[in-house]
Amino acid sequence: MSAISSALNRPDHPTTADTSPTRSSATTQPAPRPQEANHHVPDIGDADEPTNRTTTSAADLDAVRLARAYLLRVAEPPAPALAAFVATVGAVTAAELVRAGTAPPAVLDVTVARKEIDLAEEDLVAAAGVGARLLIPEDDEWPAWPFVALDLASARGVRWAGHPIALWARGTGHLGEFTERAVAVVGARAATGYGDHLATEFGYELAGNGLTVVSGAAYGIDGAAHRGAIAAGGRTIAVLGCGVDQPYPLGHATLLDTIAEHGLVLSEYPPATPPARHRFLVRNRLIAASAAGTVVIEAGRRSGARNTAATAQALGRVVLAVPGPVTSAMSVGCHELLRSGDAYLVSNAAEVMESIGPVGIDLVEPVRAETRPTDRLDDQQLRVHEALSRSEALSPEQISAGSGVPLERVRAALPLLELVDLAEHTESGWRQLTRGKRGEETMR
Repeated sequence: MSAISSALNRPDHPTTADTSPTRSSATTQPAPRPQEANHHVPDIGDADEPTNRTTTSAADLDAVRLARAYLLRVAEPPAPALAAFVATVGAVTAAELVRAGTAPPAVLDVTVARKEIDLAEEDLVAAAGVGARLLIPEDDEWPAWPFVALDLASARGVRWAGHPIALWARGTGHLGEFTERAVAVVGARAATGYGDHLATEFGYELAGNGLTVVSGAAYGIDGAAHRGAIAAGGRTIAVLGCGVDQPYPLGHATLLDTIAEHGLVLSEYPPATPPARHRFLVRNRLIAASAAGTVVIEAGRRSGARNTAATAQALGRVVLAVPGPVTSAMSVGCHELLRSGDAYLVSNAAEVMESIGPVGIDLVEPVRAETRPTDRLDDQQLRVHEALSRSEALSPEQISAGSGVPLERVRAALPLLELVDLAEHTESGWRQLTRGKRGEETMR
């Protein structure tokens, strides 16, 4: 008997299917299953509550964890039909019905090919071997609020927005705390020196100010953002499109180890799952959902970074883009996001924090242009000043002719210019000065 079957057939967990605690029923309810968290799906109520955690025994929680581990392997994420089914009947019952082949057709469609593969216990052991664990919605550290966006998008019919069944997490960080203040930084793999520098700087500044930097551990912008966060001694999360025990890309094996020490490496995919292009696109929804906003630093016209930006926008997250040289193919995607109005322009980490933070918090000081001594002069005073010579003293009559300002106004303006060190009166006439040191209040 498998680990899942054993968990389902203990005396306190009868094999009859239970009904969702959020629905009423006129029939007699079966004996209770292990109490599990209910996240939102289109058919479930309580849209104002991100989760419904209840106190469970360790044995019950183990059974739920085994069930969710089994379901993660038998269905390729995001599997929204399975996620909805689990939210309705609970993970333990869902696992039992999937194995028996009696789940609803939409669920069987995504599980039938793998439903006989029961490696839940083996996956948990393999994960523990690399310092990983399985996080489930019933755990206190589950980021219920950030993932509400996935449920709301799914309720609108967005097919890719399924709520994760569970997450494999490598590292000691607390996922719930890490996602309280988080920003995603994504971009091109073939980053230029410009993009690599900015991603490192953004990662450093954001993490140094207490934000968690979320990215995908890819070459280029992702890796630079992670390194910047680590250099700042801050927190960072890498979301993978393969198992957490897979060092992908291989050149980032050491970086992934370091990320696990400073934060978390996450994946929906069981241990030993190889990377695949479609899996990276699927994981992008988790990067976008885990953060309050997504910053795109360099992206081609068609790229994974553009996909993450579109996903973030669909989830109601703030999308930000960093402009680059108009001649750079690596900035075309950023420029298109800005030109279409799908992203806000940012040029530094402070502007990112202002954009994604609470209203009135982390505001950026307005950039003030450098002032000149002549900025406070009116039109005629400025003309008088410009008519003066630095090398030759001029009479008021000469200044009037040169400036086109009436003589009486020239005579009124010259003492004022002298007060603010823009003119000097000598025995032979008036000369121009440019220092402008005295009498600033006089010009106001």
